[in-house]
Amino acid sequence: MHACIYKVHIVYMGDRPKDSALVASTHHSMLAHATGSKRLARESLIYSYGKSFNGFVAKLSDTEVARISDMEGVISVFPNTRLQIHTTRSWNFMGFDQPHSVFGTESDVIIGLLDTGVWPENPSFADDDIGPPPAKWKGICQGANNFTCNNKVIGARFYDIENISLPGWDINSPRDAEGHGSHTASTAAGREVQDVSYFGLAKGVARGGVPKARIAVYKVCWLQGCTVADILAGFEDAIADGVDIISVSLGSDWPSPYHKDPIAIGTFHAMRNGILTSCSAGNSGPYRGQVSNYAPWALTVAASTIDRSFVTQVVLGNGKTFLGTSLNSFNLTKTTFPLVYSADAANYTLGIDDEIARICFPGTLTPLKTKGAIILCDVLYDGSVALDGEAVGVIMPSSFEDLAFAFPVPVAVISYEDHDLVLDYIKSAENPTATILTTEPWTDIMAPSVVFSSRDQPISLYPQVYKPDITAPGVNILAAWSPLGGASVSPSDSRKVDYFVISGTSMSCPHVSGAAAYVKSAHPTWSPAAVKSALMTTAKVMDSRKNEDAEFAYGAGHIDPLKAIDPGLVYDASEADYVDFLCKEGYNTTLVRIISGDNSSCPSDQPGKAWDLNYPSFSLSLLDGETVMATYPRTVTNVGPANSIYHAKVSMPSPFTVEVEPTTLSFSEVGEKKSFTLKIYGSPIVNTPIVSGSLEWTDGHHVVRSPIVVFNNIPSIWASLDDQSAMSHKKYTGSWNGTTPYHKNGIFRAMKKRA
Repeated sequence: MHACIYKVHIVYMGDRPKDSALVASTHHSMLAHATGSKRLARESLIYSYGKSFNGFVAKLSDTEVARISDMEGVISVFPNTRLQIHTTRSWNFMGFDQPHSVFGTESDVIIGLLDTGVWPENPSFADDDIGPPPAKWKGICQGANNFTCNNKVIGARFYDIENISLPGWDINSPRDAEGHGSHTASTAAGREVQDVSYFGLAKGVARGGVPKARIAVYKVCWLQGCTVADILAGFEDAIADGVDIISVSLGSDWPSPYHKDPIAIGTFHAMRNGILTSCSAGNSGPYRGQVSNYAPWALTVAASTIDRSFVTQVVLGNGKTFLGTSLNSFNLTKTTFPLVYSADAANYTLGIDDEIARICFPGTLTPLKTKGAIILCDVLYDGSVALDGEAVGVIMPSSFEDLAFAFPVPVAVISYEDHDLVLDYIKSAENPTATILTTEPWTDIMAPSVVFSSRDQPISLYPQVYKPDITAPGVNILAAWSPLGGASVSPSDSRKVDYFVISGTSMSCPHVSGAAAYVKSAHPTWSPAAVKSALMTTAKVMDSRKNEDAEFAYGAGHIDPLKAIDPGLVYDASEADYVDFLCKEGYNTTLVRIISGDNSSCPSDQPGKAWDLNYPSFSLSLLDGETVMATYPRTVTNVGPANSIYHAKVSMPSPFTVEVEPTTLSFSEVGEKKSFTLKIYGSPIVNTPIVSGSLEWTDGHHVVRSPIVVFNNIPSIWASLDDQSAMSHKKYTGSWNGTTPYHKNGIFRAMKKRA
């Protein structure tokens, strides 16, 4: 006989029950029926949801899953799997060069962060001159293991439903043992802290976008990842606690059907409760089609550069200098050292050949050749090979020359072309030598541009809305850190820091969360869609010459928080609008209810074009040779001066024609709504990745801009609503097993793809 295998599953029953006091007993009764006894039911039940939606987590066999799935009121049952986190100068770069408190209401705004927790003693989370939490706050502070809250970090919870925390590494409290959560929290709403730096680099004032806003942390991520059950529990509590904005710097590698995506479900319930969720797009660029967090009711954020880069120079013995990048605070005093190619230093005694040695894994090189030398490697890794090989430093290649990584030894990351030139020098020189200079900050005149951020593509699950929505600073961002999080990409680095420089859409997401909180502080009654519209329609236009993927890389453009509080007009949307969108995207009533958790229904099982979703952008997906003819109804709400007149201005390259009717919108009061239609005509296109245009409504002061994107789409093998589920497969686990956020957020995996 085969032993019965029990796995942790999530039973989702939809919206919050009317009588929350009966939640646990109802769940027990269901489990007792499924397992056959009350004792087994008690042993099976792990966690009950009942504050913001209804459901529970339990250990179930396949037979018990089938029984519960057939019970009345059960919408779906899915296995618990894991997602991963997506990982000073930035606010100034956006023109937000000092705290801009609006009407003294900034301290009334609460940002909830689903992440790795927070290090509350960091100066960025001090509560000097901040009064008690606002009356609307209903949360708690789980003060386990010496964790305390204050008037800045007003709430903290932690979740480990499946016990994935690692003793000796993770801390069973809201305390951040990795750094990622402290970094995102301080980026969104950290206090002003003077003279911070990373060992003297990036020195200046660190602060968040809304320094007086409150922070509530929901620790759903651990060293081994973030489980779906914990993420949903975090969403449930954040909604019930009374947060205004939710920031989620985590996700899967691929877009998933909404009904199988925990973040899509969580953000839908947040939207229903008036909360905008800012989500990271992922770090799998420049490859297309890997944007995660695709839901139109959430705000999906790409990552772009700021106007500060970190340059680390390599000087060879022949006088040639190569410009690289890293965060190298070590000073070699310009002394030159022997330069050794890793493939020439293979540790044959351990059975290592040249091909393995060129990769520079720790322990693969012999100290007989590397001791006291600088090593040239063929692949970007964490630099710990120098520690094992008693080397002075390392030179490594990367195609992402904008990213500055910190290492435990002097390191310079150069281009592949320059790597080949350095290798030529080693092979031709009798005694090759080199040195690595200390990193210097340089001005990046090409900023902002998108580097590693995940792109959308024509082969997408939902081509009627493209993602990301917007971009924000996410490259080389200095912010608060956990002293337990390490000081470099190497887990063997024993140094400790309070502030760290890291890159990722995990870093851009809290920038937008902070900007959204700033808008919310000025307009506390605005809906999530209105806040999102304000951020998108006031974004700074990006230069497509720097990013050929255009809107698929950066969305509507680069956030501009100051303009976003006065957008003039907004595109608002309600829960009913998103349900209608789902129906037209091919979801039937059953699938829609999995997401909404209520009795929402679709009038027909026949999908249609979801062009009427009142979205702040326009997306037209076409098959090769398909007739170009599309009509988009839209409604805008006046949030500017009462008496105002807006005129339409369209920009669209051939072979397309865009018509707007009417071309003038006249308003006589604040809150007044006006509707218009936008029509796109043109000759059929073939094999066209993207054509970009825009619609602008302007009254002489405000410019309300919406991108127009036309592209060829092909039927995708991933387009089935039953495929690509974040809830039914685990995250990528390849050979880059590491414990730092660089390894976990996908940046290093992207490097491996280019090796």
